[in-house]
Amino acid sequence: MGFSTTLLLVLAFAAANLPFFSERILFVARPRGGRKGFGWRLLELSGLFFVVGGLAILMEGRLGAPHVQGWGFYAVNAALFVVFAYPGFVYRYLWRHRGA
Repeated sequence: MGFSTTLLLVLAFAAANLPFFSERILFVARPRGGRKGFGWRLLELSGLFFVVGGLAILMEGRLGAPHVQGWGFYAVNAALFVVFAYPGFVYRYLWRHRGA
């Protein structure tokens, strides 16, 4: 059970940072202006939150019956997902890139 929890946390960290390291919209199409805006990144971040959450429910279902959670659980998980996305946000918007 410890390995699956660690795997899920690493997957959530990677998924939370993906929108900030990719310039493609939904990882498929290039934006018209050449740069993806913050709104697209936020939309991708929320979509990936639900994908990782669904994967977590599937993993929990393999161990036994999934436990029903209240709104507080999902609020804390959303906040944790945003905290996981912070390194990607810093890299994309706050870090000074050479030659840019």
